[in-house]
Amino acid sequence: MTKSKSTAITEELYDYVLAHNPPLDAVQRQLVETTYQRFPDQAQMQSAQEQGPLLAFLARLCGARRIVEVGTFTGFSTLAMAQALPPDGKLIACDVSEEWTAYGREAWERAGVADRIDLRIAPALDTLREMPAEPHIDFAYLDADKGNYTSYWDELVPRLRSGGLIVADNVLFRGTVTDPQATGAAAAIREFNDHVMADQRVEAVILTVADGLTVARKL
Repeated sequence: MTKSKSTAITEELYDYVLAHNPPLDAVQRQLVETTYQRFPDQAQMQSAQEQGPLLAFLARLCGARRIVEVGTFTGFSTLAMAQALPPDGKLIACDVSEEWTAYGREAWERAGVADRIDLRIAPALDTLREMPAEPHIDFAYLDADKGNYTSYWDELVPRLRSGGLIVADNVLFRGTVTDPQATGAAAAIREFNDHVMADQRVEAVILTVADGLTVARKL
C-alpha cells in the first residue's frame, strides 16, 4: 500500500505556512475578513488564503496577460490574479451574483486594478462560449459549481494557448472523491478528475493544497 508523506496541517502549522508565504496586502486582508463577516454561511466558497499568493505566482510564472476565472464569489482570487497582471492585462471574471461580486468590485477599485477586470454576470458556460474559439487565454482558474466543472474545462482548454495554465479548485472535495458511491457534487468532481487524467491535451497534477488543487499545462 502506498503511504502518504503529507504532513497533517494543524492550526498552528497553518498559521506558520501563512506567516512564511507572501503576506496578503491591506485590501486583500480586508476583503477576506469582510467576506467572513458578511457571508458566514458561504465564506468557505472563498479561495483559501494561501491560494491567493499561489495563483498570483502561477500567473506571473507563465507570463499571463489574459486570464479567465470561472467563479468569482467576493473577488479575493480575482484580486490576487489581477494584481499579478501587467497594466495592460485583462481578467475576465465569470459569476452569476451581483450581491457577492459587489464586494469584489469595491476591493478592486481600492487596489487600483478594476480596469484590468471584466466582470461578466451571466451563466459562465454562455460567457465562455461567446469567447473567440482560438487559443488566446494564458491562465484560467476554475472554482465554481462542481456539476459543470467538466463542461467548463472543455470550453477552456481549447482556448488556452500552448504552455498556458489551468487551475481547478476543490478537486479533493473534502475527501469524498475516494467514495465510488458518491453522489451530487462529489460524484461530479470524481468524473472531472478522471476526465482531466485522460485528457491528452494537457499534463496535470493534483496538489494537496487546501481542498485539492489541479494544476495543468496545455501541451
